[in-house]
Amino acid sequence: MYPEPLFNLFGLEIDLYTICFIVGLIACIIYTVFALKKSGYSSSASDTIILVGIVAILFGLFSAVLFQSFYDFLADPSAGFVLTGRMTFLGGLIGGVVGYIGLYLLFVYVINPRLKEKNFFKADMNKGLFYALRFIPPSITIAHAFGRIGCFFAGCCYGLETNAWYGIKFATTTTKVIPTQLFEAIFLFILSAVMIVLYFVYKFKYNFTVYLIGYGVWRFLIEYLRADDRGGFVPGLSPSQFWSLVMIVGGVVFFFVYRYFDKKFTKENATSSGENNENK
Repeated sequence: MYPEPLFNLFGLEIDLYTICFIVGLIACIIYTVFALKKSGYSSSASDTIILVGIVAILFGLFSAVLFQSFYDFLADPSAGFVLTGRMTFLGGLIGGVVGYIGLYLLFVYVINPRLKEKNFFKADMNKGLFYALRFIPPSITIAHAFGRIGCFFAGCCYGLETNAWYGIKFATTTTKVIPTQLFEAIFLFILSAVMIVLYFVYKFKYNFTVYLIGYGVWRFLIEYLRADDRGGFVPGLSPSQFWSLVMIVGGVVFFFVYRYFDKKFTKENATSSGENNENK
């Protein structure tokens, strides 16, 4: 729509995509801070979770570029494997989740056992990071929604040609196409609102499952309307459709795994509370 840079900042060209990315990141942080405060996390625990999130985002950004470069290599091996800077969201999501899990395990088995005795955290960070999965998903969808608006301005991730009233001609297309970026942004904002209501109003525990299955189904279907080729490695499916199926299956698996550990932690907390009452 408007991919040209708006201005230069310290030698860097800033366009509307970059601005949307920054706005999405700020909105993500604001919501996360609000959710942590409303959920009763201490300031030290909140700072740690935000730090974990930032590191996970960095993992995700690198993974997003790495995955797209791999798809490009499969489409044209003669060009070699080159990190072009192009990104794919689902590749970034995989990297972000892996980064979050890796840092979680680091806290569980290395950091927290040593710091807990010094009373560095007011809460058990092993469980703190675990419980954060109940309200973290909207952080992802909020940032992603603004990112999709950025895609709209950049003229990427567009849909098939159309003569419908909602069709838009981008600088990168010769005819009107379906603005799938805007459709997805609207869906992500709605999904964010649903998960926020589920957690804060109904105390719902499985928002990560809602996110994985909800976005997985949406992305699988919207791919049929998208026209920008991202390569492929599974016959009959785009890379995003393949990973969407992985997300859906992962959402189901996550539900049962999370429910198991939630019951385990609840039982441990009840036992600990009983012992503390006996010692009074």
